[in-house]
Amino acid sequence: MNKTIEVDGFKLGYTTVGEGKPLLVIGSHVYYPRTFSGSLYKHFKFIFMDHRGFGQATKPYNPQDFSLQKLIADIEAMRKHLQLEQLLLLGHSGHAYFALEYAKQFPERVSHLILLAVSPDAKLSSVEAANRGFEESVCPWRKYLLAQRLAILEEEIKAKTRPEFIARLLAFSPMLWYQADYDATPLWEGVHIIPEMFAEVWGKCFPTLDITKNLDVLQCPIFLGLGRYDYWNPPYFWEAVRDRFSRLTIRVFEQSGHTPQLEEPELFNKILLDWVIQSV
Repeated sequence: MNKTIEVDGFKLGYTTVGEGKPLLVIGSHVYYPRTFSGSLYKHFKFIFMDHRGFGQATKPYNPQDFSLQKLIADIEAMRKHLQLEQLLLLGHSGHAYFALEYAKQFPERVSHLILLAVSPDAKLSSVEAANRGFEESVCPWRKYLLAQRLAILEEEIKAKTRPEFIARLLAFSPMLWYQADYDATPLWEGVHIIPEMFAEVWGKCFPTLDITKNLDVLQCPIFLGLGRYDYWNPPYFWEAVRDRFSRLTIRVFEQSGHTPQLEEPELFNKILLDWVIQSV
């Protein structure tokens, strides 16, 4: 059942699936349930919540409404609303930054932290390095598909057939999925977007965020799941900072790109469940 709470002028949707320990997934309550499945629902009560970029505004907003601190406060508001003393917290892609920073501010509330398909930073230099890695990769079919999609991207954006954030993700699918021609359009059906939030957070906040600050306050084990074919977030990016984390487990899924929980669901479910059981 889909429900909503209102926080600071934004209605945030959430939905629950499964039974067991509470596992809060930050992002879209419409998109993310489509990417998880199977045995995990027998062990965890998934709570898929909107952040305000996927929510509905009930008042006029400005860039200050999309600060990282307010996004973290939304997570805490959801935890209080659900009356959860402690939970497993999961963030995928950019939402992993929300999860990590929340865990630093409220370490006593997070028993396990799960980060998926994310780089240790979003600096321009890292974006350029990822693009170089793709260009140097011998993958003519991927490059052909990407060129085709980028050729029509600007026309799609001008036509406003879908939000620009979604249009760009779909255009870059050959860099994001193990199956180079995968069509992720159905995953985004019915997903509401506040474009200004993504412009502010992805465009301004993330490029300046230093995730290595205050790592000493983290008390919980951390699982980092990466895809070998995620050209935006290549696993080797983590080599420079992995030793800064005291309880970090890294697993690279060899037949996945940006969404291992959907691309290799059975293996992902087993690896994650085993890690949770062993990380007490």
